[in-house]
Amino acid sequence: MAACISLSAQQQLYNLDFDTWSRKGACWNPFPKDADASTRVWDTANKGLSILGINGTEPEYEHVAVKGPGKAAAKLSGKKAAGTFCGGNLYTGRFVKVVKFTTADMYLGTPFKGRPVSLSGYYHYKPGVIDCARGEYKNRKGTLDAGNITVTLTDWDSPHHLTVKGNGQDSGRDPHLIGEGSLVLKKETPGYVHFEMPIKYYNDRQPKYILILMSTSLYSEFFTGSTKSVLYVDEFKLNYK
Repeated sequence: MAACISLSAQQQLYNLDFDTWSRKGACWNPFPKDADASTRVWDTANKGLSILGINGTEPEYEHVAVKGPGKAAAKLSGKKAAGTFCGGNLYTGRFVKVVKFTTADMYLGTPFKGRPVSLSGYYHYKPGVIDCARGEYKNRKGTLDAGNITVTLTDWDSPHHLTVKGNGQDSGRDPHLIGEGSLVLKKETPGYVHFEMPIKYYNDRQPKYILILMSTSLYSEFFTGSTKSVLYVDEFKLNYK
């Protein structure tokens, strides 16, 4: 019994090393072909972008943090499609659809029961100058972009349904929030750098879902960012005491 508890407490996620990819038509996917629920952990906005022959997130086989047979990283790139900016993104959850390139429909989070103390891995960030900006973020045009990597643990009863219409994500603290960590990428790195992001817990509740999200542009949910920004991520790991 103790061994089972220990294993559950130190749960990892499928494809945290970003080695596994598949392609359906023009769309790159961060999960294997014919993936089931246990292996379709990650998703991107590629399902909407690939209609125009564009992928904001792709496998990278040459520029990787750890070299070896079968090794890959994820390459995220800011894109403009049908006049709308889309930051390169990768997250645990499921992308549903895009409507007229003005609204993105997605489910955030994947089932998870662990309480890790941190998320670690490697990233290489190359920010561009913001060339797409809307609404209250118009004044950021011409300034240097910033990226982000975040982790959120919750006790949602199901994945969080989110519709992004260019006015940002939900405001205020989610009452289901258990713990979170965030890393804002503010400058270019000379190559891959190692990071370890602490996770701050607010209560003793047991997590049911984990959302790990990364983007080339901090304000991409407001359709603001740079089409020149690129973020490589590789070899992530959830760490326990």
